Amino acid sequence: MNDTFDLRISESHIEVHKFHGGTILLCMILALMLQAFLPVYIPKANILDLPLLITIYFGLSRRNPSTGLLLGTFIGLLQDSLSKTPLGLFGIAKTVIGYLASSIGARLDTEHPLARFALTFSFFAVHQGIVVLVQKLLLAQPQPWFTMRLGISCLVNSILGVFLYYLLDRFRKS
Repeated sequence: MNDTFDLRISESHIEVHKFHGGTILLCMILALMLQAFLPVYIPKANILDLPLLITIYFGLSRRNPSTGLLLGTFIGLLQDSLSKTPLGLFGIAKTVIGYLASSIGARLDTEHPLARFALTFSFFAVHQGIVVLVQKLLLAQPQPWFTMRLGISCLVNSILGVFLYYLLDRFRKS
């Protein structure tokens, strides 16, 4: 007779969200196009990082670290190819953020607007830290660690992210 017991504590089930076909691809293309062309016409829009917001949202929603990692890599490399930055700079940073967002999304319920704001703020700061670290260590470009512009960018992107995530929630499959 086998007397084994299941010692797992009751785990809360966090739902993995599915989206209609082409939603991720369409959002990614739209975010990259806006990121490339919006600062040309509105110079103040260069504080926005729409591809990062898309990476964070789909990473938190899909809750699969492999998917988040690949999504972050793909979006980052496409953003590098459309910008004047060295190839791989945003690819490295968004890969890490995609992985972290998916890992955290698998463990926490991230549906509350305050949680989304805090996570987006944190991920944006970590993303910028990775970009500065890569520029300092690999590219030997002097970059300041923290500026007022970074603080404003974190705040603006986090506020925009909460509203953008609410809009993207409408594309989920029921």
